[in-house]
Amino acid sequence: MKIKDKLNPVQINTHEPPALQKNLREMADQGVDCCVMEVSCQGLDMSRVIGCRFKVGIFTNLTQDHIDYHKDFEKYKEAKGLLFSRLGDNSSDKNKSYAVLNADDPASAYFSKIASAEVITYGIDNKADVSVKNIIMGAGGISFKAETFKGEIDIHLKLIGRFNIYNTLAAITAALLEGISLESIRDSLKQLDSVQGRMESVDAGQPFSVLVDYAHTPDALQNVLTTLKEVAEGRVITVFGCGGDRDPDKRPIMGSIAGAFSDYVVITSDNPRTEEPSKITAQIAEGINDSKYQCNLDRKAAIETAIKMAQPKDIVLIAGKGHETYQIIGDQTTYFDDKEAATAILKNIS
Repeated sequence: MKIKDKLNPVQINTHEPPALQKNLREMADQGVDCCVMEVSCQGLDMSRVIGCRFKVGIFTNLTQDHIDYHKDFEKYKEAKGLLFSRLGDNSSDKNKSYAVLNADDPASAYFSKIASAEVITYGIDNKADVSVKNIIMGAGGISFKAETFKGEIDIHLKLIGRFNIYNTLAAITAALLEGISLESIRDSLKQLDSVQGRMESVDAGQPFSVLVDYAHTPDALQNVLTTLKEVAEGRVITVFGCGGDRDPDKRPIMGSIAGAFSDYVVITSDNPRTEEPSKITAQIAEGINDSKYQCNLDRKAAIETAIKMAQPKDIVLIAGKGHETYQIIGDQTTYFDDKEAATAILKNIS
C-alpha cells in the first residue's frame, strides 16, 4: 500500500474495516484526494468495505480462483458482484458512481444487470464505450489507438501483452471519469514501467530474457504464456508451482496450460503450506501429456535449472509468486524473492 511516497507492506488485499478506515484517514490527513484500491471477493463477502463509497468500480475478468473459499464459480461471481450492486444511489451528480466493465468477459452481463450505477464498458473484440484499433504488439511494447467517449488518442506502452491493453483501457476509462484529459493520460502511460512482479524483467546482461510474473491462476498463466509465444524468437521455458491448501482442481489445468504454451516446464513448489509438496507437483504434472517437463521441489534450484537451460533469444518465465517475498512451507514463512534468486543465479553463471 502506497500513500504518497511511502510504501507500506501488506499481507492481504482488503483489510478489515478498522485497519482500512485508519489507512483512508491517514490518506485524507495527508491531502490525498483519490484512492485506487483492489477489493477482493473475500473482502466483499466479509463486508470489509461496507461504509466505503466508491465512485468507480472496475471489473477486469472472472476466472477460476478462490474456489476453496466460495465453493463454486457462481458463488464466486456473486461475491464479485457485490462491488457493483453496492456502488451508489446516483441520486445526484455529487453521488454519481460508475461500473466500468470489460465487454469481452461474459460475466459483465451479470454485473451490468445488478449494478446500482451507470455502466460504462471497455473492450477489444466486442462493441464498447472505450475500445481500441490499430494494435501493434512487439517485444518492446504495444501501440494502439484508443477510441473513447472523449475522443481518440494514440497510446504507446513499454508493457507487453494483450491483457495490458485491457488494463490500460480500464485505467483510461477511470481517469476520464475523474476529469483527466486524454493528453495527460497519453503522456503518463508513455512513462509507465512494468509493475513489480508483473512481466518484470530480470536483466544481468544475459542473451536471453528472464521474466517474473504473479500469474497463479489458469487464466493468468495462459494470458502470460500466449503473450510470450507471440513475441518469442526462441523457446519459452516456464517455472511454476501451485499453492497448497488451495483449490487443488486447478493444478492439472495449469499443468496442461504450461505444457501447451511452453517448450519446457520446470514444476516446483510455490507456497505448499501444510500439503506435501511432491503431491502438489504430481497433480500439476497430470495435466502435461508429454515428457517436456521435470519436477524440482527446491524453488531456487528449479529457477537455476531453467536459466542454465536457456539459449540466446529464449524466454524464461518464473510464474506464480511475482512480487511476493516469502515462501510458506508447513507452518514456517521464510524469505524468498523470485527476482532476487534469478539475479543471483544469472550473476553466478555469467
